[in-house]
Amino acid sequence: MNFIFIGDVVGKGGRTAVKTLLPQLRREFNAPFAVVNGENSAAGAGLTGSCVRELLSVADVVTSGDHTWDQKGFDLEVPALDRFIRPANFAKGQPGKGFGIFQNPAGGEIAVISLMGKVFMRESAFCPFTTALEIIAALPSRVKTVIVDFHAEATSEKIAMAELLDGKATAVLGTHTHVQTADARILPGGTAALSDVGMAGGKSSVLGREIPAVLQKFTSGMPVRLPVVEKGIIRVDGCVVTYDPATGRASAITPFSREVEI
Repeated sequence: MNFIFIGDVVGKGGRTAVKTLLPQLRREFNAPFAVVNGENSAAGAGLTGSCVRELLSVADVVTSGDHTWDQKGFDLEVPALDRFIRPANFAKGQPGKGFGIFQNPAGGEIAVISLMGKVFMRESAFCPFTTALEIIAALPSRVKTVIVDFHAEATSEKIAMAELLDGKATAVLGTHTHVQTADARILPGGTAALSDVGMAGGKSSVLGREIPAVLQKFTSGMPVRLPVVEKGIIRVDGCVVTYDPATGRASAITPFSREVEI
């Protein structure tokens, strides 16, 4: 069986591209279950209830990361979004949930866990490694398929998480850097790993932002507003993981990158 995971959605252009391409990708890869990281979906920083519902019109679960609370009022909307997951190692008093068990339309259940790294990250969070082990240990024994979205900056931290969870998770997939890495692999214990899945954002951009504004920021050293690329060619990065639902072990991981003109 297959599932699809799509990297950080950036702004309206990313949302539109995902809505356009994900149904096609699900058919192409025969993937009944899809997870999308939507943490930059609201104007490039954070989420809103409307953005999450828009992505859930084509995806089964939406995850997030360090920009989760950037949009004012989103914390009040989260309790009604039962297929939205924020990092599990946020402070426990924060709204929402850090993992969930979801029904696979093709049968069986899938656990999705969101975690945020600590290395080079601007937000404080509890230890993601301890949190991951605690959650997986508490999952019902009937749940064999476990997808981990590890939203982190450092490649070393992402690789370490995949090694820690080898044989315990079906896939450990990195998000946050918006650049797809070339290290897709199946670990000895049957865990699929990819340090970063990539993004859904402008092909001609700097991490989904308009190039001239980013260059001005870097060359001037001054604060600059960084508009999101919302039109033109939008690239959607992701991966497909093939796994055995009876054991939760992955047998293949295939990264992809597709384009659509908005």
